[in-house]
Amino acid sequence: MKNLVILGGGESGVGAAILGKTKGYNVFLSDSGQIAERYRSQLDAEGIEWEQGTHSVDRILAADEVVKSPGIPPTAPVVQQIVAKGIPVISEIEFAGRYTDARMVCITGSNGKTTTTLLTYHILKDAGIDVGLAGNVGQSLALQVARGHHDVYVIELSSFQLENMYDFHANIAVLLNITPDHLDRYDYEMQNYINAKFRILNNLTPRDAFIYWQDDPVIKRQLERITTEASLYPFAEHRSEDTRAWVDDEEMMCVDTPARNLRMPRADLSLNGLHNLYNSMAAALSACILDIDKEDIRKALSDFEGVEHRLEPAGTVNGVRYINDSKATNVNSTWYALESMPHDTILILGGKDKGNDYSEILPLVNEKVKAIICMGKDNAKLLDFFTGQVPEIYDTHSIDDAVNTAARIAVSGDTVLLSPCCASFDLFKSYEDRGRQFKDRVKKLK
Repeated sequence: MKNLVILGGGESGVGAAILGKTKGYNVFLSDSGQIAERYRSQLDAEGIEWEQGTHSVDRILAADEVVKSPGIPPTAPVVQQIVAKGIPVISEIEFAGRYTDARMVCITGSNGKTTTTLLTYHILKDAGIDVGLAGNVGQSLALQVARGHHDVYVIELSSFQLENMYDFHANIAVLLNITPDHLDRYDYEMQNYINAKFRILNNLTPRDAFIYWQDDPVIKRQLERITTEASLYPFAEHRSEDTRAWVDDEEMMCVDTPARNLRMPRADLSLNGLHNLYNSMAAALSACILDIDKEDIRKALSDFEGVEHRLEPAGTVNGVRYINDSKATNVNSTWYALESMPHDTILILGGKDKGNDYSEILPLVNEKVKAIICMGKDNAKLLDFFTGQVPEIYDTHSIDDAVNTAARIAVSGDTVLLSPCCASFDLFKSYEDRGRQFKDRVKKLK
């Protein structure tokens, strides 16, 4: 019996442990932190041995293979010991992919991947497809494979998950965009991050599809260096050579897919903004390739309700509109948010900086932002960069102070946008925690 060690006791780790037990491995799960009670209960119910608060290195180094949770960096000492001993380290997605023949729609990108994943899943589910939702959203792929079968999985993949995928094979690979993010994980080398994202093309065959944003300069440059056997499905706002999805006379067009072509008025799309147009194109192309009925695609694109913490209305108080965009944890994501905002926007920025270059959003800040409220433990970098670029700038260190400051300076007709550009871990447990606290404080203003 092979020894399988799982590092990390979260959603992906526990799913991998259960799948391993189902497939006859001797499974041991180790987490240097604390495992949530619901996951401990799952492991106990399955009779899987686990530890928390420590790593039993001798036990771990007796593994035949290790499944590493994506949040654990390759620089972690225990991971380096495993690699030094020559023990294979894989991701939960890689492990789960061995045990299913379902079709895989895999979606990555610096921004928009959660929306596109949920939108694609919504189209397929509403069309009656037996579809599972996995990766960064939904249940872990490994747990779903252990418990049953779906014909198709729609999987959101971060660069962290892609790092330890080797033989996994996507049938439809979607790359929405690449902008600087998580550079602290990649030695502050953008090319390392690009390489991780492009692992989504691994093992594609001529029967597979690669959907990507045609106008992304980073993607365009990387595609000049590499080759793929997959059929290419680029999308863009305007048509150029080989474009498969674009807008023509205010209609979204998807053409030259093997099964379907699609036309749909842009005004009928439920999601607004240029970034969401791209998300809708990517999801529509995936659905066309999978031969989903055109009417089912149109209906799902028109009634999708969006994603919590992504340009989510948080309420209107005294004529001031509050928008929760807490999911914007990098500069480009905030760029997309500002692009869809009106003038007289009050922008709440700040958190754990990941090597951000704020110059990308400066033109939109100059055009649309009347005040910036910095919200973080240390706002020095933000204050240094934006002081003098906006009429007013404020230094706050809590959600209460930030929201109260916004309410004090806003007048009827203004928009208050929480779009932080930064990770949340200086003041909050997660971007979800940040967004929910923001919405809660806005409710208390009423």
